[in-house]
Amino acid sequence: MRTVCVTGAGGMTGAATVRRLLADGYTVIGADTVPLPDSLPSQWSLPTFQYTRCDLTDYGDTVEVLNGVDAVVHLAAVPAPTLRSPARTMNVNTLMNTNVFLAAAQLGLERVVWASSETVLGLNFDAGNAPRYLPVDEDHGPFPTSTYALSKVLGETSARHVAEWTGIPFVGLRLSNVIRPEAYAQFPDAWADPEKRQFNLWSYIDVRDAAAACSLALSAVLEGARELIIAAPETTMTQTTQELLDRYYPSVEVRRPLGTHEALLSSERAQELLGFTAQHSWHDHVSA
Repeated sequence: MRTVCVTGAGGMTGAATVRRLLADGYTVIGADTVPLPDSLPSQWSLPTFQYTRCDLTDYGDTVEVLNGVDAVVHLAAVPAPTLRSPARTMNVNTLMNTNVFLAAAQLGLERVVWASSETVLGLNFDAGNAPRYLPVDEDHGPFPTSTYALSKVLGETSARHVAEWTGIPFVGLRLSNVIRPEAYAQFPDAWADPEKRQFNLWSYIDVRDAAAACSLALSAVLEGARELIIAAPETTMTQTTQELLDRYYPSVEVRRPLGTHEALLSSERAQELLGFTAQHSWHDHVSA
């Protein structure tokens, strides 16, 4: 496959993915509802990059933008639980996923890579909602606690069945909290108060690594529908992982020995199936 459509190309992860796929030699069609953002190449004459505005809640628009591409990296979504009303979040995300998945089936695309979410695993993991076991892997859940998370669970279910009907591989990336490099400056605020980042077990993923995971998911040898956690291998904290467990989750089953600062969201399956290992760390930007 050489031509890939990236939906949500105007967003943080979408723009990073466009840049990564261009660097990896793909021809990229960027699609979003917003005008071309400053974060994307502006040379419309580039033969390997085009940007188009479309509305993925409209099936005709969706078929039109995907017509002629080999694969899609579908990142367009209401990106968080609190940005829209609960019903609108679920309706918009589910409609866009449905349109993209069915258009991919109609057009016979070679692969669909799409943004699921860590939220399907049971977030928020605050004091009243401990994980069932640690480290959390793909088999933990789904336990949606918001309509945003539920929209992702419905997307994973739809992807599974459309993959069965068509034979198209679908890769749902359960992205952890995606972080721009400049946002690492906020991490020290949580070191004195770990509860500020307890919601996702102190996990994160650098936006550049999220983009790399999208690229790897396009080329990995896979069949059917897969859901894979994409997270950094270490926590966001200066406290050791064991200190965090002793303080916040003393009664939760720990299923294997953990490293000193090892993440509690496991990306082992993504490493196995995609060859994914995060390359960017908060340690490169903030001194503990």
